[in-house]
Amino acid sequence: MEIGTGPIGSCSKDHQKIYLEWFNYADSDGDGRITGNDATKFFALSNLSRQDLKQVWAIADAKRQGYLGYREFIAAMQISMSSVTSIIDGLKRLYIQKLKPLEVTYRFNDFVSPLLFLWHLQKLLCGNSSNFILGAHIGPEPTTDRFVVVMSGVDDRSIPGNTVAVQADMPFSGLTTFGTAFLSKFECSQMPHSLLEHITLVDTPGVLSGEKQRTQRAYDFTGVTSWFAAKCDLILLLFDPHKLDISDEFKRVITSLRGHDDKIRVVLNKADQVDTQQLMRVYGALMWSLGKVLNTPEVVRVYIGSFNDKPVNESAFGPLGKELFEKEQDDLLSDLKDIPKKACDRRINEFVKRARAAKIHAYIISHLRKEMPAMMGKAKTQQKLIDNLAEEFGKVQKEFHLPPGDFPNVEHFKEILSGYSFDKFEKLKPKMIQVVDDMLGYDIPDLLKNFRNPYD
Repeated sequence: MEIGTGPIGSCSKDHQKIYLEWFNYADSDGDGRITGNDATKFFALSNLSRQDLKQVWAIADAKRQGYLGYREFIAAMQISMSSVTSIIDGLKRLYIQKLKPLEVTYRFNDFVSPLLFLWHLQKLLCGNSSNFILGAHIGPEPTTDRFVVVMSGVDDRSIPGNTVAVQADMPFSGLTTFGTAFLSKFECSQMPHSLLEHITLVDTPGVLSGEKQRTQRAYDFTGVTSWFAAKCDLILLLFDPHKLDISDEFKRVITSLRGHDDKIRVVLNKADQVDTQQLMRVYGALMWSLGKVLNTPEVVRVYIGSFNDKPVNESAFGPLGKELFEKEQDDLLSDLKDIPKKACDRRINEFVKRARAAKIHAYIISHLRKEMPAMMGKAKTQQKLIDNLAEEFGKVQKEFHLPPGDFPNVEHFKEILSGYSFDKFEKLKPKMIQVVDDMLGYDIPDLLKNFRNPYD
């Protein structure tokens, strides 16, 4: 592919690599040209209006060729990123220009899930209790054998998982890695509702327990749940008084949520189906069971009530029980209403966390590269480094004065490292580290000064 002058000349080599990756991604037929359809699908991810996209195309395709070559594509990318109108726009621009070059250089995306335009889901529901959401029947078992995303739409319709995963304007392309077996158990349910204009819901299948656990799912259930958990703003674990047991599968799911403890809430549903004395015992048993799995010093928030459109059964609790359930329901609804406001703050928080993690990753990768011999014994040295990875982490931590709690999981890191040749890793590039430090120290604070949370 011929690379001309113009916008490319003003790009660093690291940015050119990134633009080339995206050009190849957008060029669906691989002919070196991005047509109108390809451009529409790709640039739709920028959340620019259709009118703005038309202007971007008109400027980039100055020769009126009817397509974008590599040089014109870079011009379009730079134009689309030049306008910062919100905190999220600013984070996108900082990611593209300052953080992603570091990630690409040290293969950060191979070790964690990639970040693309900071698109977030809002709420993840998982557990063994049935759900009724916005009047749409999402449960009970055995109808809940699939992941269902509930989103805003002009009319009521369901979109199959294989279709959703390839739609350019939806952030589910990463789910293709879980295979057709999962996508056949995944769907998107759209409906017109004012709440869904601000919140997207994800309902998981009912968690298997007892003998059912021996029936293996055809896809990585825990992996899929982790994928959604990393991208959502609130996680609700659902229980009811008659299904308090935390099965092996549910335990694996909860364990996979570590690192997202601040997002987790617990809902004890159908609480009006037992009397006061039984509810006290049920609540105590639930807290005891969760304490063994969550392993956190803080007590998790548990909402107690009967969360459906039916009146509360007053015969079991009386008016005091009804008042308790109504207050708990109000608290839960308040938590849900705060999601959009908290989502902006959470994205900033997770962006900063990712930047710090990418820095530590760069230090680790460059350290492993430095420890490799120039000529003989490379395979033996590499295996020794993998076997003693915890010690190598300690060396990196002491050399660069890094907090030990920010380092990745050793076993997970070992598993991925085994597929690489350490001598092909990049050496440490202090200038790239300094760019990220400046971003964290100056650019993000300036961004927060210039723009405010739109939900404040």
